[in-house]
Amino acid sequence: MPTLYEAEVASIGDGRNGEVRSSDGILRLPLRSPKEVGGPGEATNPEQLFAAGYAACFHSALRLAAREAKTTLRDDSVTARVSLNRDESGYHLGAEIVVWLPGLGQETAEALAAEAHGRCPYSKAVRGNVKVRISVVVS
Repeated sequence: MPTLYEAEVASIGDGRNGEVRSSDGILRLPLRSPKEVGGPGEATNPEQLFAAGYAACFHSALRLAAREAKTTLRDDSVTARVSLNRDESGYHLGAEIVVWLPGLGQETAEALAAEAHGRCPYSKAVRGNVKVRISVVVS
């Protein structure tokens, strides 16, 4: 499979309490552990960054599915909630994708969300490893 694009980001300093920098210089962010896990919570964290990427990727896949189905979307949005969970074996991620498709019927909206989940590269990457819940709101 040919590579179309490759992102390169380095973690500098102290991991969750350090900084991330992209090789092209566009991304340069401090990281801090969230208050909920004992950190200062004064900056972004890996879960927020993952959620941002997942939401944007899923939204693009949703838009593509709608175009292919000849369905017009208006005021649509996608929110990704990424949770950091812990059990006896260690830390794990969980995800919820909330899809807002105002003006569509529930059945059509759910079909588009399912199609997006099937084609989104983030969904494919976590399939079988991260529990993902999809919620669809049409009002």
